[in-house]
Amino acid sequence: MESIQSSLKHMTGNRSFEKQFTQLKEAVFRSPHVQLFLEEHPSLSPITLEQGLSKLYEYQKEQSHCAHCPGLQKCPNLMKGYQPTLYVERDSLELSYSPCPLKEEEEREKKKRSLIRSLYIPKEILEAKFDDVESEPGRSIASHRALEFALSAKPGEDGMGLYLYGKFGVGKTFLMGAIANELKDRGIDSTIVYVPDFFRELKQSIGDGTFQQKLDFVKNAQVLIFDDIGAETMTSWVRDDVLGVILQYRIMEKLPTLFTSNYDYDELEEHLAYNDKSGTELLKAKRVMERIRHYTVSVMVQGQNRREHQS
Repeated sequence: MESIQSSLKHMTGNRSFEKQFTQLKEAVFRSPHVQLFLEEHPSLSPITLEQGLSKLYEYQKEQSHCAHCPGLQKCPNLMKGYQPTLYVERDSLELSYSPCPLKEEEEREKKKRSLIRSLYIPKEILEAKFDDVESEPGRSIASHRALEFALSAKPGEDGMGLYLYGKFGVGKTFLMGAIANELKDRGIDSTIVYVPDFFRELKQSIGDGTFQQKLDFVKNAQVLIFDDIGAETMTSWVRDDVLGVILQYRIMEKLPTLFTSNYDYDELEEHLAYNDKSGTELLKAKRVMERIRHYTVSVMVQGQNRREHQS
């Protein structure tokens, strides 16, 4: 980033140097960001402002970049992803930098993904928008319900979620991606986990000592999306000590949980009831399903197989 000192060096030797310097100085003080700062600090002396001109120049330039943000990857600021704060210390103007909202979001995502590998979701899903949902009759009701949830969700106040079910490839996960993006625009964080990988990862984490950390992270997500529940290998431990514990905590804290599945409620209950070692455990499966049935709205997603259509 070009500093004001650098700009002044370019002007040196130019006959109109003083005029250009005056114009540059006036431009700095005309900046709405600088004007707002001056309104908040009316007692600053002309000497302090003159001595801090380079800081004012840097501040207004960086803030102008932020006001016309081109995105984190193209951030032109001196420190990519950081925005300046101008303050007064001992009659001197000083600058400090802090992460902007986009940088903070990137750091949160990195932290998530370093903790739970099963958070990795295809790029198409991460970029999903409701405007891109295909307007087939079989998807319109589900799309409406999904958008309704995304616009009205209140984690901590209302724990009701969604249960989207239907055949393979009809766009259930895509709708969840659209929900996640709409929630993000509202400042609500969501966590999408691919269920088969997540349960497998949790089992492996017992050995490396990160099990409780991973479990707590998912339990406390503002909005949790379980993608493809029913596709996992069911065991009593998965059903009772993982899924049941997560759901019970989230119900108590009024945190919405969303699901996608190839199964409807009854079919998922059958899946939860059976495992290779213990056979059928209907009562325990029913206990978990009661938490899902009472705290989600079931919506069938129909339509063509999007993956076959795209290929």
